[in-house]
Amino acid sequence: MKIAIFGRSAQTVNYEKFVASFPATPLVTLSLGEITGCDALLLPGGGDINPIFFGQHNTASREMDTELDILQFQALDFFIAAKRPVLGICKGMQLINVAFGGTIIQHLPSADLHAYHRETPFSGSDSYHETRTLMGSELYDLYGPTAYVNSAHHQSIGRLGRDLYVVQWCPADNCPEAIRHRTLPILGLQWHPERLDPAKTTLSGQAVLSLFSSWIGGNPYFWTAPRL
Repeated sequence: MKIAIFGRSAQTVNYEKFVASFPATPLVTLSLGEITGCDALLLPGGGDINPIFFGQHNTASREMDTELDILQFQALDFFIAAKRPVLGICKGMQLINVAFGGTIIQHLPSADLHAYHRETPFSGSDSYHETRTLMGSELYDLYGPTAYVNSAHHQSIGRLGRDLYVVQWCPADNCPEAIRHRTLPILGLQWHPERLDPAKTTLSGQAVLSLFSSWIGGNPYFWTAPRL
């Protein structure tokens, strides 16, 4: 089982360890040719998406890498067309939303609730907060109705993309914390399962990885979400 981690290698160490902790081989790459032999795609976290990709001027986006955005959208397009599993984490979830025609809120009024706390130039910590999970969804089966998750972002999904629905959200501000595609094996998480601190939450990121891995070569379970 080979999982492509499509990002810059200097920023993907935690994701490599996460994938390698399961019976899977991580392939960190920015080569579209290399991903054709991979079973699944992991879109990692990072800076903000250039707002040109969702039809807006830049009002609050930062740490943008337009070249990387383009390559990640192309990789995602390949996996969508091939109907292979995709897991998007933080920026990766937002990429999924934009790829299906959604938008991004460039700066949340409640950003302090979700922001990464920079303690020194070289260290910091995620925020942690409670979430609610949609009954009947796969994340509900994994974690139940509530989950205490980590976060390190100041943006959020705005308008949902086509055929996506929210399966987890923050009750304090309704920020979407996880999204699912209705018919494809695609899951996005705003939080970081690859670096959960066991001193701050009992949540296991391995549960998400097990779910994701079960889709490879199999028949993913699809819950029929209500059309609102």
